[in-house]
Amino acid sequence: MGFLMDGIDAEGYDRTYSDRQLLSRIFDYFRPHLLTMAFVATMIVLDSLMSAVLPILIARGLDTIAIDGSWQRAGVLIGAILVSGALAWTFNFFRQWHTARTVGNVVLELREDAFDAVMERDMSFYDEYPTGKVVSRVTSDTQDFANVVTLTLNLISQVLLVAVIFGVLFFINTRLALIAAGIAPVIVLIALGFRRLARHTTQQARRILAEVNAKVQETVSGIGVAKAFRQEATIYHEFDAVNRQSYRTNLRQGFVFSGIFPVLNAVAGIGTALVVYFGGMSVLDGQVTPGDWFLFVESISLFWLPLTGIASFWSQFQLGMSASERVFALIDAEPRVIQLDSQPAGSLHGRIEFRNVTFSYTEQERVLHNFNLIIPAGQTVALVGHTGAGKSSLGKLVARFYEFQEGQILIDDRDIRTFDLTSYRQRLGIVPQSPFLFSGSVADNIRYAKQSADDDEVRAVASKIGGGDWLAVLETGLETDVGEEGRGISMGQRQLVALARVLIQDPAIVVLDEATASVDPLTEAQIQEGLDVVLRERTAIVIAHRLSTIKAADRIIVLRKGEIIEEGDHDALMAQGGHYAELYNTYFRHQSPDYDPVAVGMREAVAATVQTF
Repeated sequence: MGFLMDGIDAEGYDRTYSDRQLLSRIFDYFRPHLLTMAFVATMIVLDSLMSAVLPILIARGLDTIAIDGSWQRAGVLIGAILVSGALAWTFNFFRQWHTARTVGNVVLELREDAFDAVMERDMSFYDEYPTGKVVSRVTSDTQDFANVVTLTLNLISQVLLVAVIFGVLFFINTRLALIAAGIAPVIVLIALGFRRLARHTTQQARRILAEVNAKVQETVSGIGVAKAFRQEATIYHEFDAVNRQSYRTNLRQGFVFSGIFPVLNAVAGIGTALVVYFGGMSVLDGQVTPGDWFLFVESISLFWLPLTGIASFWSQFQLGMSASERVFALIDAEPRVIQLDSQPAGSLHGRIEFRNVTFSYTEQERVLHNFNLIIPAGQTVALVGHTGAGKSSLGKLVARFYEFQEGQILIDDRDIRTFDLTSYRQRLGIVPQSPFLFSGSVADNIRYAKQSADDDEVRAVASKIGGGDWLAVLETGLETDVGEEGRGISMGQRQLVALARVLIQDPAIVVLDEATASVDPLTEAQIQEGLDVVLRERTAIVIAHRLSTIKAADRIIVLRKGEIIEEGDHDALMAQGGHYAELYNTYFRHQSPDYDPVAVGMREAVAATVQTF
């Protein structure tokens, strides 16, 4: 059945923990709740005692009636039986109530730690691992972690019950108790044989669930593209393949866990049959009273149930242990961006220096090698070059989203690796190529960068972008709901909101990946005006796609394969007739207001004719 596991691989950050390590980590979460757990343990002991007392009281009642026919004494025993039953229910209620509260608190804390780990992971982590699989660990696996606790508490209860009942069995009849004792190790050995298989199948089940979650998340995120290209059927078949693999994996897991109980019950049935036979013979011989024989039969039934539960515990325990292992692996994942110190960034001027920087996303994908660049404070630098030249990488390194391998990046002559990242990024404004907006109003998304900003401050900042004219187009102004991921407003409006969000932060350094989305001329003018406001008197790294932005830059850096091949302003670079001039004629010339495609076409045709002759 190895084909069932094809494609269900561990993630690169997964680890293998021993049961002892996992239990130690789990205990750390329960340490603050030790007093409550002690109370729960007391309830377990009392509940187990009451459960063991019931068959003893019934047996004594039978002997009393059989020997002297005294129904009065039997009535007292019946009352005692009712009281013991009521007490057993009460103890069990308090045990379950406090267990549920404690487990809920522990799962809450574990999920918070897992979500905190998600927030702490570097951007490279999300480049490598699908978000759907990460979500599965934070949600499904943390919930399954509760199974470990519930099973453990049930195990304690069952161990106590087995110990009490085993003592009762020996007290009643040693020979019959030895028969039961001889069957017990067989049950335990069978269950332990399932342990390794159970651990493996549960790990695979958790991984395939993560695959399903990742596929659903990817499909929902890209549903617009799928519909635009009429690929609904293709996506369905891809999901169907993953879903069927999940079905086969879960079916195998079901076989493992459903198979253990029939085997254990069969062995327990053999033990019960032996006890009933030899016990019945003892009654006929007068060696055992009918009450003791009934007590033994009832006790042996109670004995097998918790014993098989204990024996199967290790197999079922792997469900929760596998989930715990996946959550702890996420929490323990090693960061790739490592700060050498946590100095407050303070007030930054914004001077940036790349000094002999070497950077690779992977060992096979080198982007920068011994790269050097100085950007004075307050200067706007436009980065241009073909795809893969390293433009976006420079912005990501300044934002500390990725770790460089060699060299230094200095901010105001301070190593970027010595900053406290939270305080540093408060002085850093980032506008991605496709701005992401959270569900809520336009005002909420602008305020996202500065939670303390009041409505007046938000309105004042929004009014500086494009003169504030864009707000009048919105249905309810700043209170307009942007919808999920900002889909309730246009792409151009999302860009304006993103610019306002950066402006309210008042950063010293701005990293702008200028969007290429097609917008109407009015919105483009508003965006350009907003850019002028955001970039004014700030150090800016602009990955430029608009000619107007490139021309407005103080300096243009032309990149090719991670190296600076040209730099200067627009006019100087055009005069050189080099790579920038080639890029301009290929990509940017049509954006010029003086561009006349007919005239250009005629000139190119004449030039081609001249070359021919």
